[in-house]
Amino acid sequence: MTETFAATHPDDPHRLGRSHWLRAAVLGATDGIVSISSLLIGVAAAVSTSDIVLATGVAGLVAGAMSIAASEYISVSSQSDIERAEIEREKRALEADPKGELAEMAAIWRARGLTPETADQVAQELTQNGVLEAHLRDEVGLLELHSASPKRAALASGSAFACAALLPLAAALFAPAGFIVISVLLATMIALLALGALGAWTGAAPVAPAMLRTALWGAVAMAATFAAGSLVGGVVG
Repeated sequence: MTETFAATHPDDPHRLGRSHWLRAAVLGATDGIVSISSLLIGVAAAVSTSDIVLATGVAGLVAGAMSIAASEYISVSSQSDIERAEIEREKRALEADPKGELAEMAAIWRARGLTPETADQVAQELTQNGVLEAHLRDEVGLLELHSASPKRAALASGSAFACAALLPLAAALFAPAGFIVISVLLATMIALLALGALGAWTGAAPVAPAMLRTALWGAVAMAATFAAGSLVGGVVG
């Protein structure tokens, strides 16, 4: 049900169509970096054995990747179920009361500011070229059918998480003795700044606010887990 329109300014295209896949990619990568780096820093603050820190990081990577993959699968499946239910509901309404549905379409356009005569004409013309699509778009608000595969979405999210999580894990693995926290912190902040800039650049959005936002929340997460790890380490130590 996707429509294609000729661009009036092809030299400056809109990026809004990228928002869905960009959000998923940025979410998975950010979650992978922040979750594992925070976990590593929190555990490193509680214990002094690097083997425990690395083992925890690997376990967190696997658990986190599986968790976000499962969440994405469930989310996409639920969205598809809702859209299919709305489509079937609208089909039944159109079959049971086509005149009432046409009047409802005209009322929608009157509410948007058209005169009654113009609204009736618009409703007639729109429904002539696909009555179900017109009602799904203007009445239900379903602009485009959700076409993502739950399995592909789960694989993409889990992979993005795992790949991004490898960065802080590598920083911890190759850190000199006693410098795990500093190494992970620096690697994570650099990665988050780059990720924020990449996401903003891809969507043609302001770069500086995106970089600051991404790095700030990452720093907050790491500070919180470091404080928790230090507290636990002090209690059990």
